[in-house]
Amino acid sequence: MSETRRPTPSLAEETAERLRARVTGGEMLPGERLSEARLAADLEISRNTLREVFRLLTREGILRHEPNRGVFVATPSMASILDIYRVRRLIEIPALTQAWPGHAAVARMRAAVERAAALHDRGDWRGVGSANMEFHLAIVALTDSPRLTGFFAQIIAELRLAFGLLDSPELLHRPYIGRNADILARLEAGDQTGAAELLESYLHQSERAVLEAFARLG
Repeated sequence: MSETRRPTPSLAEETAERLRARVTGGEMLPGERLSEARLAADLEISRNTLREVFRLLTREGILRHEPNRGVFVATPSMASILDIYRVRRLIEIPALTQAWPGHAAVARMRAAVERAAALHDRGDWRGVGSANMEFHLAIVALTDSPRLTGFFAQIIAELRLAFGLLDSPELLHRPYIGRNADILARLEAGDQTGAAELLESYLHQSERAVLEAFARLG
């Protein structure tokens, strides 16, 4: 039987992935207006291709188009934050419960934990947030499902936009450096159920912290 190959992504899809990564890395902030000419030059693509990228990311909720004003990085709503955490529970908790401790993605989790600790020592809280995003992307990679990992990359980019609205990334990210390390330790010890239970508690606390901070924005 011949091996099934995934379709080669188009230039627009590849570029959308690059912009999504910028959002996940905290480089693009909610409410930021995007200059079509500047961004096309920066990405070395045509403006027609960039417009297709804008359409893709607008459908994902990462960008928004305002007639006669242009394209902006989206600003999440409280309803979207609730939905993001609902989806995270449905994907991440089963991913850990069914994980193989020897999976290659566990090394990615370990690298993310170590990177977060190093960035914490330098006071780079945006970097700590990016390492946290990578940790959770690695959890979903444990499923070996390209569809799930692709979908989760969209979800995590939306979540990073919510984080970008908050005044104190340190207060948001500091508690989870140790929690990520604890989840990883349980998984590496073969206690997938314990790791999933820690993650469930983690997600509940994180959701509450984000919603409380979001509510204070008025």
